[in-house]
Amino acid sequence: MTTDGPAGGSPNDDDAADFDGQAPHLVEHTVESAIAYQGSFLHVRRDRVRLPDAREAWREYILHPGAVVIVPILDDGRLVVERQYRHPMGRVMLEFPAGKLAHGEPPLSCARRELEEETGYQAAEWARAGVLHNAIAYSDEFIEVWFARGLSTGRRQLDEGEFLDVVVASEEALDRQAAAGVLTDAKSLVALMWLQNWRAGRWDVRWTSVG
Repeated sequence: MTTDGPAGGSPNDDDAADFDGQAPHLVEHTVESAIAYQGSFLHVRRDRVRLPDAREAWREYILHPGAVVIVPILDDGRLVVERQYRHPMGRVMLEFPAGKLAHGEPPLSCARRELEEETGYQAAEWARAGVLHNAIAYSDEFIEVWFARGLSTGRRQLDEGEFLDVVVASEEALDRQAAAGVLTDAKSLVALMWLQNWRAGRWDVRWTSVG
C-alpha cells in the first residue's frame, strides 16, 4: 500500500495539538555509549543506537549543564539587553542576559546571579515563562526563560575575560531587529516571543516576589 502523504499516514490538523511527547515507534535505543571528548565546559558523547527498523547508527551530541535566559523589564516597559562578541559567530551579537547553571544550582538562583553579575540589576519579582531546547539534533542543552521586573540598579561583576555592553530597547525595537536579521540569537528570539504572547494575554506566567 502506498500513500501520497508523509511517512506515518496522511496529515491531520489535530496531530500536533494532541501530541503528548510519546511516540514509542520512533524511539532509538542505545546499544553502546562513550565520551568522545571531555572539555572544561562541554562534553561530546558518541552513542551506537538501534533504530526503529532494527538497523544501527551512530549519534554524536554535546552534553550541556543547562542555562537560563532573563528578560529584564524596566518600569517603563523597555527591556534590558546586551551586546557581546561571540567567537564562534565571529561578530557581536544582540541578546538577553543569560548564563549556564552551576552543578546542582536551581534555575532561579542562576537567573538572579547572572542578571546581577552581567547587568548590575536586581529584580523584586520573577516569573518562569518556560523552557526551550535550542539544538535538539546535537545537544541536550535546555534553557529556562525567566522574566524579571521591579528592577533596581547595582554594580556589575563580570567574570574574568568577559566583556559586554548593557543597553535598553523597547519590545518594538527588538521586534524590528529580529525582522531585519540583526537579532538572530535563538534563546533571545524565543524569549521575545514568550514576552509578546504574555503581554498580549495569550500566555500566562506566575510572578513570585523575592527578598
